[in-house]
Amino acid sequence: QMQLVESGGGLVQAGGSLRLSCAASGSIFSIAHMGWYRQAPGKQRELVATITRGAYTNYADSVKGRFTISRDNAKNTVYLQMNSLKPEDTAVYYCKGTSNWIDYWGQGTQVTVSS
Repeated sequence: QMQLVESGGGLVQAGGSLRLSCAASGSIFSIAHMGWYRQAPGKQRELVATITRGAYTNYADSVKGRFTISRDNAKNTVYLQMNSLKPEDTAVYYCKGTSNWIDYWGQGTQVTVSS
C-alpha cells in the first residue's frame, strides 16, 4: 500500500517557477516507479514526467528543458521543478506511484499560470 499527498501548487505568472512535492507513505516507495501527470479542464489526463527507482527520467515533449523530476528515497518524496511556466501548463497535477503492477494516485494539486 502507498498513499500519496501532493503539495506546492498555486498561481504563478507566465515565466515563473513552482516546485511540486509528492509525499508518500509506505515502505514500497523506494522500489516504485513514480510519475507526474496533469489534467486540464476538458482534456484527458496526460503524462508529464516519470522517474524509475533507479532515477531514470522521461518527459513529455511539451515540458522537456523546463521541468525536472527528482526523487528522494530517504524522504519518500518525489518532486517536480517547473520553470518557464506557460499558461498552457495550467492543470491539476497528480502524482502516481506504481509498484507490483498496482497504481496509486494522489488527490492532485492545482497549478494556474496567468498570462
